[in-house]
Amino acid sequence: MKNNRNKRKKRRLSKDIFSKKKRSNIMSAIKSKNTVLEKTIFSFLLKRGLKFETHYVKIIGKPDIAIPSKKKVVFIDSNFWHGWQYPRWKHRLTSDFWTNKIEVNRKRDKKVNRVLKRQRWKVLRIWEHNLNKDALRTISKIEKFLKK
Repeated sequence: MKNNRNKRKKRRLSKDIFSKKKRSNIMSAIKSKNTVLEKTIFSFLLKRGLKFETHYVKIIGKPDIAIPSKKKVVFIDSNFWHGWQYPRWKHRLTSDFWTNKIEVNRKRDKKVNRVLKRQRWKVLRIWEHNLNKDALRTISKIEKFLKK
């Protein structure tokens, strides 16, 4: 058991398999807004007649969807970046960079939820896997939340 732990620790401390420049290119290609998931949801909601703002910058967290007049926001969280079931798979991460990155993201998400709720915003967080599993049901959930 101890031997496996040492191997994992060594793996974590190992260098990235890509050069800094290559890693930078890879990371810069990852979109943070207007992803395929977001565009799909935006399109569906617009077709249903909902009016909303995307990537609303006037409040903490820049929610993916916001209706300021109703004080409602929706965040569309990817499984990896926001750490869905993170404790179950964090041991597989190969570097401290990724461990820290995801842990910081999770802490930030909790803080954003707390601050927005204190400011009387209603917050809905949607996970990527729910959209992949049953997109219509998940989008309907968003629609109901925003229409209430």
